[in-house]
Amino acid sequence: MYSWFVSLHPALQALLAGLFTWAVTALGAAAVFWTGQVNRKLLDSMLGFSGGVMLAASYWSLLAPAIQISERGPLPAWFPPLVGFLLGGAALWSLDKLLPHLHLGFPLEEAEGPKTSLRRAVLLVIAITLHNIPEGLAIGVAFGGVIAGSQATSLSAAVALAIGIGLQNFPEGIAVAMPLRGEGMSRWKSFWYGQLSAAVEPVAAIIGAAAVVAAAPILPYALSFAAGAMVYVVVEELIPESHRQGNVDLATVSLMIGFAVMMVLDVALS
Repeated sequence: MYSWFVSLHPALQALLAGLFTWAVTALGAAAVFWTGQVNRKLLDSMLGFSGGVMLAASYWSLLAPAIQISERGPLPAWFPPLVGFLLGGAALWSLDKLLPHLHLGFPLEEAEGPKTSLRRAVLLVIAITLHNIPEGLAIGVAFGGVIAGSQATSLSAAVALAIGIGLQNFPEGIAVAMPLRGEGMSRWKSFWYGQLSAAVEPVAAIIGAAAVVAAAPILPYALSFAAGAMVYVVVEELIPESHRQGNVDLATVSLMIGFAVMMVLDVALS
């Protein structure tokens, strides 16, 4: 099966990887068909795990290759990763301010961004969609590095990144669908909104891969941009949400486990 994947064009590999991460989100959202609620401690542990995976991926799969590539360039090795990392965080911060959205677990009155009359379900999906964009970009850039022939990136490392992001997408699907079901929305609508939040990932993956292929010199900037955007999501959304109900120790331990799992995946498959 893996040999079949290897034989595909890298752009198609990026698309399939994005579809995989979307499918795992949909699988998590499908939990509404079997239960109407999820244990809060379990959810907080999964959110912590997701944060750990994203933090590890930000370094092992994105920043480390960006630094390695930059060492062969004309600029100081720290400059492209620094610029890309800060721009990634700034881009997510700007989207947070420009688009109306509502973070998980917050009342409607605490919606962020411009004032709007959009329904709670739509605002929740916008929030999760915003935070799935850097995940899709990270996948696309990783596969784009393979297309560009960078020695600092490899197909196995890109696959490891897609697997890691897929693992942490499962609780995201649950975290969107379950609250909607708890508010009285039908199971099908709850599932629909849950999976919809990750539909942007295949699109972002293609955009990331295309950008790197079109302009190979931007690869270290693109890798670190995705890293900065993912770190912003972890600190601004996942960690606060996992601590919101007081399960701080559980969420922290889960974050450590998630970090370790992603680190092992990246090192073992690289």
